Amino acid sequence: MRPLEFLRLSWRSIRGHKLRSSLTALGVIIGIAAVIAFVTLGASLQAGIIGDISPDDQRNLYGWAADPDTEGGPAAGAQPVFTDADLETVRELEAVEAAYGYGTLQPQGLEYEDETVAQGDGLVASGPSYIRDEQLSEGRQFENGEREAVINPAMAERFEEEVAVGDDLTITLLGGEQRTVEVVGITDTSEGLSPFEGFESAPRVYVPTDPFYAEQAGGLGFGADGENGDDARYLAIVVEAPSAGQDDVDATRESATAYLESDDSDASELLEEELAVTMQTSTELLQQLEDVLDLLQNFIVGIAAISLLVGSIGIANIMLVSVTERTREIGIMKAVGAQNRDVLGLFLAEAVVLGVVGAIFGTTLGLAAGYLGAWYIDLPLVYPYEYVVLAIVVGIVVGIASGLYPAWRAARTDPIDALRYE
Repeated sequence: MRPLEFLRLSWRSIRGHKLRSSLTALGVIIGIAAVIAFVTLGASLQAGIIGDISPDDQRNLYGWAADPDTEGGPAAGAQPVFTDADLETVRELEAVEAAYGYGTLQPQGLEYEDETVAQGDGLVASGPSYIRDEQLSEGRQFENGEREAVINPAMAERFEEEVAVGDDLTITLLGGEQRTVEVVGITDTSEGLSPFEGFESAPRVYVPTDPFYAEQAGGLGFGADGENGDDARYLAIVVEAPSAGQDDVDATRESATAYLESDDSDASELLEEELAVTMQTSTELLQQLEDVLDLLQNFIVGIAAISLLVGSIGIANIMLVSVTERTREIGIMKAVGAQNRDVLGLFLAEAVVLGVVGAIFGTTLGLAAGYLGAWYIDLPLVYPYEYVVLAIVVGIVVGIASGLYPAWRAARTDPIDALRYE
């Protein structure tokens, strides 16, 4: 019997039992759809996160001092050890393009045009180059030593009258102290600009470390003498390499770390045995998140694989029922000359068709679910096409594996007993 004849007869049998065949293929459909949908969302999420790292940011090294065994995100367990003198020396190193402190300040509220809004976080002190020119939709970077600020669109829209470049904002710090700043720039996105902030959208105000961090650091006890901010110590720093090339980044990391951990640095006074300086790029920091996403994705794929196993058992069960129902038909086929391989091929083809149909519908459903999920979360859509191919292969394998025993049993049926079967 020819392969096309196998397919024709198996398709006729499947169409003759539409409900049963649909329910049989449903397990395969759900399993494959779940795999493709979650792998698509995982790939899209990773692309969305990594896509936030511009080529220029890939040369930035984010540093902090903490116990190496501390678990958590960037700057987890960080201690204030770096001074302006340390940063000045690091800037002069041959392998370093720029270096500046980074810190989050604690405001109580913001005032604009006699309107005050509560704001418990989102006040970031850093160096001017922390916000690159291409990240500004209008205006310019702030300057060190000036009472200037750059805000993001979410902050500009917090007030009834939208804040614009050139307007003044009054920041109320912890303790009730107030600082008035001129808005000199607005970023093009409300997402965080580095791993220290995270990449979620939130209202943020960016100000220079000089004078803002120095002033508040003294009040928080982060000064070198513990009483004032004349020589503030930073929880975190940013060191820029000359380029994003791996050799330049590694050279910058090695030279900056070597100095900061040496006896010549102010940081060494507070670096105890349990503290070490860590300096990582955005890509390296996000790799930790990608590892977590990969584990979660593998877990979900594993659950979906169980659904595929259930689907294959369903196919095997229905095929065994089909063999029993068609015992007399098998006897007639053998009586008119059909060989064991013909009966084997017929029932195996039926199982494979169920598997392939499940794979096709499951792939379509999975791609649609992945698209809707990425659209709803506002992620760049990335289809893992290798999984689409794998889905078809899995469908065929599931069909063959679950149909082998029923097909073999049908082929072994004795024609005399089959003809007498009622």
